[in-house]
Parts: sequence; C-alpha cells; structure tokens
Amino acid sequence: MPVSRRRFLLAAVVPMLTLGASGVLSIASGQQTAAEATQGRDPSALLPASTTSGTVVQIVAHPDDDLFFMNPDLSRSLLAGLPVTTAYLTSGEADGRNAANGGQAKDPQQPADRARYAEARQNGIRSAYAQMATGDRTSAWKRTVIPTAGGGQAELDVLVARPQVNLVWLQLREARNPAAENPDSLRGLWNGEIPALGAQLTTGTPVKQPFSYTKDQVIQSISGILERYRPTTIRMQDPTPNRYPDTGKYTDHQDHMYGARFVQAATAAYAERVADRPRFSVQNYLGYHNGTLPHALDPQTAETKIGYLKTYAWQDHADYCGSPDGCGDRKVAGSPTGRNWAQSLRYARADNASWLTEGTPGRLWAFAALDGRMAVWTRDRSGAWTGPALLPGTGIDSGATTARLPDGRVAVLATRTVLGTRPADYRREVVYAVQTAPDGPFGPWQSLGTPEPGDEPGTSAISAPTAAVDAAGRLTVYLRDTRRTLRARVQQPSGTFTDWQALGGEDLQSDPVALTDSAGRRHVYATTTRSVLAWTQPAPDAPLAGPYP
Repeated sequence: MPVSRRRFLLAAVVPMLTLGASGVLSIASGQQTAAEATQGRDPSALLPASTTSGTVVQIVAHPDDDLFFMNPDLSRSLLAGLPVTTAYLTSGEADGRNAANGGQAKDPQQPADRARYAEARQNGIRSAYAQMATGDRTSAWKRTVIPTAGGGQAELDVLVARPQVNLVWLQLREARNPAAENPDSLRGLWNGEIPALGAQLTTGTPVKQPFSYTKDQVIQSISGILERYRPTTIRMQDPTPNRYPDTGKYTDHQDHMYGARFVQAATAAYAERVADRPRFSVQNYLGYHNGTLPHALDPQTAETKIGYLKTYAWQDHADYCGSPDGCGDRKVAGSPTGRNWAQSLRYARADNASWLTEGTPGRLWAFAALDGRMAVWTRDRSGAWTGPALLPGTGIDSGATTARLPDGRVAVLATRTVLGTRPADYRREVVYAVQTAPDGPFGPWQSLGTPEPGDEPGTSAISAPTAAVDAAGRLTVYLRDTRRTLRARVQQPSGTFTDWQALGGEDLQSDPVALTDSAGRRHVYATTTRSVLAWTQPAPDAPLAGPYP
C-alpha cells in the first residue's frame, strides 16, 4: 500500500537532526554542496553542531552494567575524547565469591569475602576503562576520597593519562539477588521498607568511615555528582523494565530498576535546583531483556565490546594489577557475553524517529527532551533554524512523537514520569500538547493517563505514544502496554477521548508507529521478538483490522 508522497519525502529528504552529547541539535541536510552552502555566508556559522562535544555522566547500579548495557556508546565517547564520568551506586558484592563457573573458565570454590570481591570488580572496571581510553589496561589511576552531598564519602578514581575520565564509587550495599525480596537494598530503601541503606566498602578503598544513607540522602548524593560534573548527556538504566508474564519477576535486575528511579529523582532535583548549568539530555538503556532479543550489534563491534568485558573479567588470570584481591570479576570470565547481553545495545526510551514533522508548508518542527522538559526547534521557509524553546512542565521522558493536523498545526506527544511523594505515587502517563494556531505557540500539556492500573503490576513499562489524525483533525493515540499488546484512545467530536481500547497483538517490543497512505488508510506497525505486526484500515475511516504478521 503506497505511503503518501509528501510523507515519504518528509522522511527521506528533510534534514536529519540528532541530539548529541552536547545537548545541541545537529543538522545534516545533504541537500547542498559545501560550496553552495557557504556561498555569500560566514562558513563558521554553517558548521553543524558537534555530536562529540559536551560531558557524559553515566550512573549505574553495579560495576559491569556500563560495559554490558551502555557499550559501545561508552567506548565511542572515550575514543572521541569526551569527558566521561561513571558513578556506581552499589559495590556489586553479590555472594562475595570471585570464581568463574562457566563455559570459558572454571575456578575452584572460593570463600565468601564481599569486600575483596567488590575490590576485584573495581580493579576490573579500572582496567577496562584504561584499555578503552588509552589502549593499556595497566594505565595508572589516582584513588581519592570526596564528600557527597548526602553527608557521606565516595571514592573518586581519576585516570592519570586521561584526567577527564573519572569513576565515582558510592559503595552502597546491593540487593544480592536479581529479584528476591531483600529490604536491605535500593528497592527496600525506595519503598520505605528500611530507614537507611548501609555501605559495603571494598578492601582497597580510601574511604574508611562506614556510613548509611536515607532515601533523600541517596538522591542528594547523586544530584551532587551531577552538579560536580555538569553533564550534557546523562546515561542511566531503565526505571520501568516490566515483568515476565509467567513468573511475575522483573525483566531486569531490581537494582537496575530502582537505581534508575533514584537517578530519575536526582536528575529532577538537579534540574530544579541548579540554574547555572548546561542543558542535558537523558538516555535510558535496556538491560537483561536484551538476552531474549535478536543481536543488535554487528559482529566486529560486538567482538570489540566483548574484548573489554574479557579485560574486566580478568579472563587471562595474569597478575598484572598487583592486587591480592584479583584484577577483575572472575564470575564474568566464564561467560563474557553474559546471558546473550553483550551482542546488543538498545535504548529503553526514545525508540522512534517521528520527532520531526512539517507544520504549515515549508515549516519544520523538531522535538527532544532537555532538562526533563520538551524542547522545540523550528525551521522557517528560508531554512533557518531557531531554538530550543522549552515548553512548560517537567517530568517529560526521553522521546517525542508528532502529528500534523489538517490546518497545519502540530501536536507533540510524550510520556511523563510522576514521582509523587509516596512510593505508590510513581507512574508514567501519556501527555500531548497542540499548537493553538498554525505556526503558533503550544497549548498546555493534556494527560491521557495510562492503561495500567498502577505501577506495581507492570512497573509502568508502557511505550512512547504514536498518533494518527483523521480528516476532522481528531487524534487517535496508540501505545504498547505492559502486557505488550496494542492499546488506543480515540478523540471524540467533543474533544474528549474514549477509554483505552484493546487492539490485540502479543510480544510487542518496539514503540508502535502510525502512518497514513495516499488513499487515506491508516497503518500501525510494531516489532515483536521475531517479526513485525501490522494493523491496517481496509478503507479510510474503517476500524483497524489486524494484527497481521
């Protein structure tokens, strides 16, 4: 079924825009030669915004989460020379046994010593970062102590050969199990099951004074790290990973999920409290669920990534670091790919390319989340871009989708995270804003809520919304719910919306995508683990039929 020519040209010909590490929109149109573009103008004014400028801060739950789930983004940032800081919320002490027990390596049984195992994991991380940044895993680090905004202390490691590469270790206790209930964990602290979470210091850390943090103190400590480094890109894990339908267990480690929620709260506090700072974008990374999906990296990139994991895992068992606790994490040595994780990198949010649209003829609008708010850029008919302007309202998640109304007005849709004052208040909801007139300002955010009864059953694991517009200018908003089926709300002539309708499907993985073909028929697509499902209208204004494989 043919897609309308105008929509195809918009997708294929208009400038490609990306939000780089600088938090600045980059433009590469490919429609003019260099000579044409610079004729009669200042060439420096036409250079695209760099996608390799700015400062990156990554915040993860455990040592190795960055290597498994944020690489190759991490190694490419280091290769580009960006200032990169990674903060680890917990020590990742697990059962305290640093022994391989897998297909590629097997060690004798080791006694449990959580402080020593946590130190070995730190050694492995330092070696892997040194290798990524300098090519030499033995490149030296300087280990010092810094105070935290939460009233405790953290270890700060600086790579001597590349001082802009930093590691910050908060050294809190981990849950010690991916899913089992354990009040002494980030999950227990977030949900109010314990008043404070204690530290698990490593044997070699320069931090010598034990401490514990309340929930607010953890948020303050993370916010303080952001204030110290003033990032333009914040990388974090997935705060809404879903549950497996057969077991009810999280599809990711509980520390990944609740650690990410602490980072969400800290990021919101940082954005509100610190005015004199660069704007920042947030990227969320999929975790354990990668293991159930097809590989996303090409073989060469995956091989390079696995090589860094082998360094972290101390796979050669050579005594090159001089530490009696070991030079890496031998648990990973038996399977450096994890459980099919290392061959992929996926984003848990912003998994779409519909953040750019045409409004009135010749006028383009682009959207991205900055500082937890929706940022808007626009290109006029002369080709000049302006922005970003930030729409009012906070809590906007990464990712934006757009729809064009028949009169040329633009609608922007997103999800919004509401943290609330109680753990039970946490939720994600669909919101949208529409221009009050063609080329005019945007009206206030309107909430469409969520099809989920609450956060706990499915961890608010909804997709980004997508929308289609009928000839009368009414929206239909589509969404993947936590059961991985397709849902929709339809705008009525009164302007109100129906309840969330169930449209079927199963195993939906991607954000849905909606489009209209040249005959006026609507199509909605979403990927599954193995294929793509489609819903189509047999005729304009007819109900959607499907799903079809």
